[in-house]
Amino acid sequence: MITPVEDPSKYGVVVAKENGQIERFVEKPQVYVSNKINAGLYLFNVDMIDRIPNEPTSIERAIFPVMASDGHLFQMELPGYWMDIGQPKDYLSGQAMYLKSRDMDVMVHETAKVDASAQLGPNVVVGPGCEIGAGVKISNSTILGDTKVKPHTYIQGSIIGWKNTIGSWVRITKLTCTAEDVQIKDESLLENTKILPHKGVTGEYRDQIIM
Repeated sequence: MITPVEDPSKYGVVVAKENGQIERFVEKPQVYVSNKINAGLYLFNVDMIDRIPNEPTSIERAIFPVMASDGHLFQMELPGYWMDIGQPKDYLSGQAMYLKSRDMDVMVHETAKVDASAQLGPNVVVGPGCEIGAGVKISNSTILGDTKVKPHTYIQGSIIGWKNTIGSWVRITKLTCTAEDVQIKDESLLENTKILPHKGVTGEYRDQIIM
């Protein structure tokens, strides 16, 4: 699937014939050749698997150009709205747009447990198996599956990964992102901090990457 964008110089663009057959890809063109980019959705025949070597491979960079030169790759335009959510702020913006499109402010998985005194919203998604404690306040954030947020913690504008344990009286803000299996101890403060998997942290962190 492809989608038109206003500034194609920021992306790799798709150049195709009138019948939709893709001729080539041009990475971040400085001269206009197309305003269509890869939307990240594909429909393959099963024999596509034979083209992929048994090693780390970028389909977009190693496989698609060969398929295009063979005349085996075609485009279809994606209907509706598209946006790049590769950055945390864009992901949260996309989440907000999705919730608005469904006339929702908060989405909580049916298996999640949220204390009646917790305040969620606007723009909050809580994944399966999560537990949100008493007095917790969450806004403009994603809480991924099987994460526990203990009482009286504040989370704003952040993405919390899978199987995290967030202690009590913790403050998490400013696009903080945690990976899987992160433990944040009571009364910690995180601002614009990225935490890699399987880490335990305590104290104050600002504008840091914890590896």
